[in-house]
Amino acid sequence: RVAPSSPPEPPVLLSKPHRITRAGEFRATMKAGRRRVGELLITHAFSTEPAAPARFGFVVSKAVGGAVRRNSVKRRLRALSAERIAAGSSGVDVVVRALPAAATASFDALRAEMTGQLGSAA
Repeated sequence: RVAPSSPPEPPVLLSKPHRITRAGEFRATMKAGRRRVGELLITHAFSTEPAAPARFGFVVSKAVGGAVRRNSVKRRLRALSAERIAAGSSGVDVVVRALPAAATASFDALRAEMTGQLGSAA
């Protein structure tokens, strides 16, 4: 007899207040934010008012791979961002650019690089 399994986890979604959606906001964050470059990701973090929610935006170009690969990378990055928000991050806008190596990287490798780049910024 098979033990009952737990229900599948709901998809990780960033609620609207935690998303950067407008091109102008992406540009402003990338221009004024602190840039960190790694093997898998480039992050741009810009401090906002401390009471404001942390907001994340993602850039995953065709250099990363086809649509399936890009969406997979975006899902992983959203999950990592949701972890940071759940940990109590606030007062920062972050744009995460995925490099082609991110397509084949493990989730733990992405987590380690994102954590190392953002540190306590987000």
